[in-house]
Amino acid sequence: MERITLGKTGLVMNKNGFGALPVQRVSKKDAVYLLQKAFYHGINYFDTARMYTDSEEKIGAALSQVREKIIISTKTGAQDAAGFWADLEMSFKELQTDYIDIYQFHNPSFCPKPGDGSGLYEAMLEAKEQGKIGHIGITNHRYKIAEEAVESGLYETVQFPFSYLAGEPEKKIVKMCKEKDIGFIAMKALSGGLITDSALAYAYMAGYGHVEPIWGIQKEAELDEFLSYQENPPVWTEEMEEKVEKEKEELAGDFCRGCGYCMPCPVGIEINNCARMSLLLRRAPKEGYLREVWKEKMKKIESCLLCGQCKSRCPYGLDTPELLKKNYEDYKTFL
Repeated sequence: MERITLGKTGLVMNKNGFGALPVQRVSKKDAVYLLQKAFYHGINYFDTARMYTDSEEKIGAALSQVREKIIISTKTGAQDAAGFWADLEMSFKELQTDYIDIYQFHNPSFCPKPGDGSGLYEAMLEAKEQGKIGHIGITNHRYKIAEEAVESGLYETVQFPFSYLAGEPEKKIVKMCKEKDIGFIAMKALSGGLITDSALAYAYMAGYGHVEPIWGIQKEAELDEFLSYQENPPVWTEEMEEKVEKEKEELAGDFCRGCGYCMPCPVGIEINNCARMSLLLRRAPKEGYLREVWKEKMKKIESCLLCGQCKSRCPYGLDTPELLKKNYEDYKTFL
């Protein structure tokens, strides 16, 4: 199976990283089974966050007995030093550990630096000096902040959206990280569910030897797909290249990536899925999205207050209320 060294961290990990955001959606029993199966089949890197409800707890329950054999990254969304330390101690408790391999600032609205007044980077340095964390990282959805983090020289890892649908700005961040020996962790490697061909996604990532993709997994069938590629890796072909170009054309322009930072909605609209329903209907079996539960979710768009909260939070600068409206009108044509 392919392994990579994650930049200057020196951490050696399976090319398959386990993105543990989705395990918060399954039972503890099922999550423990998935996590342990992943480990016993060679996956040694698991990424989670304090924000992912009980994801850390499930990782702790599943893997605390093999802690020294795995690499864990988690994240803090704290706004100040006090919140940082509270998050770190809670992560230790939930993960059943006393150290974090990679501790990351979770999608901050600015790039934390020494002397910026927040105390966040100073807390990160102190935690590292105390041996509580191994490496300092940052995650973001905003290109400018990711670029600033890379250029600052303050971070050992950067986690940023990257898939075969990526444009030149994303590719530039990947290249910059390679040049500066910064570990690049690819979130949204399946573009939030818009990419349905996992073999194609895996083959594309294989072309970037320094990039560690984390696949969001919540079903055994999904895990089995990625495990199968460890022994029989899909090879990049001309046909794959043509498919990628076709999909890029299909997704040209503004579209919701499903990151969820627009949430919560004051009237309960599931924005991160409803705002990209047109794409989901055309890129996956549409029957599931035409069930009553989804009809009800889409109908909630009629209750939109046009408050603009979702629009102001979108890291991609999308006109979210307008996207919701367009997707709802399109959805009704399928009913």
